[in-house]
Amino acid sequence: MLQQQVKIIKKIIIFIDQVIIAISFFLGCRLIEIIRDVELLDSYFYLLVFILPIWSLLLIFYGMYDSLRNMRIHEIIIIIAKAGITGILFFGGVAYLFKIQDISRILISVIFFITGGLLFILKILEGIYFKYTRRKGYNLRNLLVVGANSRVKRFIELIHEHSEWGFKIIGLIDDDQGKKGSLYRDYTILGTLDDMPDLIKKNLISEVVFIVPRSWLGKIEKAIIYCEMVGIKVHLAIDHFDLKISRAFFSNLQEFPLITFNSTPDRMALLFFKRFLDIILSGVALFLLFPMLIVISIIIKLASSGPVFYKQKRCGMYGKLFMLYKFRTMVDGADKKLKELLQHNEMSGPAFKMTNDPRITMIGGLLRKYSLDELPQLWNIFRGDMSIVGPRPPLFEEVNEYDCWQRRRLSVRPGLTCIWQVSGRNKITDFSEWARLDLEYIDNWSLWLDFKIMLKTIPAVILGVGAK
Repeated sequence: MLQQQVKIIKKIIIFIDQVIIAISFFLGCRLIEIIRDVELLDSYFYLLVFILPIWSLLLIFYGMYDSLRNMRIHEIIIIIAKAGITGILFFGGVAYLFKIQDISRILISVIFFITGGLLFILKILEGIYFKYTRRKGYNLRNLLVVGANSRVKRFIELIHEHSEWGFKIIGLIDDDQGKKGSLYRDYTILGTLDDMPDLIKKNLISEVVFIVPRSWLGKIEKAIIYCEMVGIKVHLAIDHFDLKISRAFFSNLQEFPLITFNSTPDRMALLFFKRFLDIILSGVALFLLFPMLIVISIIIKLASSGPVFYKQKRCGMYGKLFMLYKFRTMVDGADKKLKELLQHNEMSGPAFKMTNDPRITMIGGLLRKYSLDELPQLWNIFRGDMSIVGPRPPLFEEVNEYDCWQRRRLSVRPGLTCIWQVSGRNKITDFSEWARLDLEYIDNWSLWLDFKIMLKTIPAVILGVGAK
């Protein structure tokens, strides 16, 4: 892809940043050693193993590597400040939560401040370097673009917007001989497909980009084979389908080249980190809330006959069934009485919601109001059936009634809370609106969005907003 070299440069930059972080660690230790006249490095060397990945993940999370275009100074300061403060709070929180006495908070703070300062200087120097190389025209790749249509226009605009990619368009190719020599978007149409061998011989062509209509696909094979023969990289635009959501990427399955269209989050490093956080947060929550879980279990058992936990099969990611756990909030055998109440359903669509459901016990109403009945799902999160944030897991019977577009709710791991819960919770009575909010979450997913939803969930749950 055109951005392959940018990815390589980003990896190099991330590696250099890692070196700076390591240097800052040693400088911080040495500074404290000089001030306090103590030996620290041997005792705290193990911290480097944690500081390196955490700094890198925080810089990625806050967008330091989103683009190689020159960031403004205040943007660099904000990103580094956010990453540094978050890192200090993270280490301080871990030390406090697990009562780790041998972690020096002063040392952590000094290391993070030194790292922030050195990274800021480095980013300024990188910006000066990239600006200089672009101005001098170094490392530019000459592109020959095949096509002259509205898609080519957008491609040209994209190349202009991303000067950091290092591409220079030298001209266009069209299948109309009469257009030879004319201009399209300030670029000369150099010839037709038959002229390509001569053009490649006479010009320093690095890569050829085919942005052609589907009707051309049978015409360009000869030109592509020629480029392959002379060792010129070829790119073929595959935006032939009017897809509104999916993102395309290329992969190889042995000898089969595949173009993949993906309409779900595919940032594997961030998804892995999301799962890591799910395990840590759910595990800590289960440990800390264990006494409360025991008390709630006793109250449920004493308040009404029946089991403490309510178990129900739900649809998880891609529709895979799993056993969901909740504290029982209804009378025993409530599922059998559902058909009698369907006429009172207040939710349009396949889901069932009812104000003053007669099956709910007195203690069950209180548990539901403050979402305490959902606490056993922390175990589902720890196991991997669910995530902290994601669309609520539906019943299999509900999924069978979904409209086609609503099934995309199942393309991510279901969650304990999501956008709909902080947008009115059960006040939403239109399932299509509920599904739309879930898809909005999927299409705009980021760790920062998860964090904001978790923060907004806390007051919604404490105040019992919209609960039924």
